Amino acid sequence: MSPEAKGRPGARRYGYLGPEGTFTDAALAGALAARGEGGAEKVATPSVDAALAAVRAGDLDAAMVPMENSVEGGVAATLDGLAGGDPLVVLAEALVPVSFVLAARPGTRAEDVRVVSTHTHAHAQCRGWLAAHLPAAGYVPSASTAAAAAGLAEGAPAPGYEAALCAEVAAERYGLQVLARDVGDTAGAVTRFVLVGRPTAPPPRTGADRTSVVAFQPEDHPGMLLEILEQFASRGVNLTRIESRPTGDALGRYCFAIDAEGHVEDARVAEALLGLHRFCPQVRFLGSYPRADARPVPVRPGTGDADFTAARAWLDAVRRGAPPP
Repeated sequence: MSPEAKGRPGARRYGYLGPEGTFTDAALAGALAARGEGGAEKVATPSVDAALAAVRAGDLDAAMVPMENSVEGGVAATLDGLAGGDPLVVLAEALVPVSFVLAARPGTRAEDVRVVSTHTHAHAQCRGWLAAHLPAAGYVPSASTAAAAAGLAEGAPAPGYEAALCAEVAAERYGLQVLARDVGDTAGAVTRFVLVGRPTAPPPRTGADRTSVVAFQPEDHPGMLLEILEQFASRGVNLTRIESRPTGDALGRYCFAIDAEGHVEDARVAEALLGLHRFCPQVRFLGSYPRADARPVPVRPGTGDADFTAARAWLDAVRRGAPPP
């Protein structure tokens, strides 16, 4: 890490996928303001992997990384980065509306654009628009949307493309001309970001929480996925996301990245995780944390803490040969 990145002595350092002007930058700024840490130092990193590595090494206190997009689904770099390596946990999450502009150096016309650059997830969200408005334009991937914009900044060497798909704030930051606004195939697209740090006890439950885990299948057999799902369904725990990712050690071996409603302190969630661990001895706990939308988690009849407590009391009485409560 550079001397500039080290910043003020004693200041907390938070990483994000840079450079300045990415949607991840915006997510981190919002999260720090909500946590009352607006004065903390933000450190740009060149990739998700670099951000996670810096947290693991202790160079950063935490890092904001993209987890999933409402159009493209899970972000593979983040899912794989959290599934492997030294354990990390999610401390908080943030939701950021995603809207792109087509930006270029001042004086560039839309008909001058032969090649467009942006992050692969951004390109996937704008394929239809590009096909309709720039059908002959090629595409080159960039490390981030803002990195594509920065490559067009005044004084930067010729990057091999004429326009970037980025946030409007990035176009302003790097002195670019906006050729088109509201670029994208899906109105109302949102990306969920997570603030990741080294393992610590989860924050207290709020009633509007999410729990994330990665479960590794011990073997491939019929009904394996059903066994995993049943652990949550039978206890009234709703899943907001489940994705399979290859483990990389053999063809056909997968792990499952799971987001569930509720907190590990909720009896139904705790029981579901215990059941999951029986079928998948290797389960990586990624944290319980407040939902960014603050939406309360509904509790179905028979799945509240009191219901589990009453059931255990009844079973204890049966085992003692005492009259059931």
